Amino acid sequence: MKSLIKNLTVVMLLVVTLHSCDQGPSLQRYYVDNQERAQFLSIDIPISMLNLDKTQLTADQEDAYKSIQKLNMLAYKMKPDNITDYEKELAKVNTILDDPKYEELMRGGNPEEGKFIIKILGEEDDVEEFILFGTIDTKGFAIVRILGNDMNPNKVMTLASALDKANIDDSQINQFTEFFK
Repeated sequence: MKSLIKNLTVVMLLVVTLHSCDQGPSLQRYYVDNQERAQFLSIDIPISMLNLDKTQLTADQEDAYKSIQKLNMLAYKMKPDNITDYEKELAKVNTILDDPKYEELMRGGNPEEGKFIIKILGEEDDVEEFILFGTIDTKGFAIVRILGNDMNPNKVMTLASALDKANIDDSQINQFTEFFK
């Protein structure tokens, strides 16, 4: 009897472990699967690259800055010979972002100049990830993930105004914008 209980316990643990590992598609998995593919451009940007004068930050901006760890950028450039692949990749990203775990904060734009969606992963005052997803039907799409701990959407938005005054090392960001030219 003890052997049967022990075996059932092991089987239950395996089932629970396997179930918890299969959370379905995620942006993290999508990044990992595509960051080395030729049609994609992948860039990781540490927050230190922003070169903000921390003495000029408000308390909320400083909290936001401290809560952000890094930015991940992944882009797919559409070309005349890869439209079918582009549509397939775009559908994959849309499927991932349609998961209810990604809460939508904002959307805007238009098909000609580009559309964007901002989503978060996590609780309102404990955001793990901000997701900015933009598409231009004639150029491609880009996903920017802002990763951190205990990020607060309102505080992170206040940090945007401080970025106007920052001395940003834009060598990697220029690589990203040049990708779409």
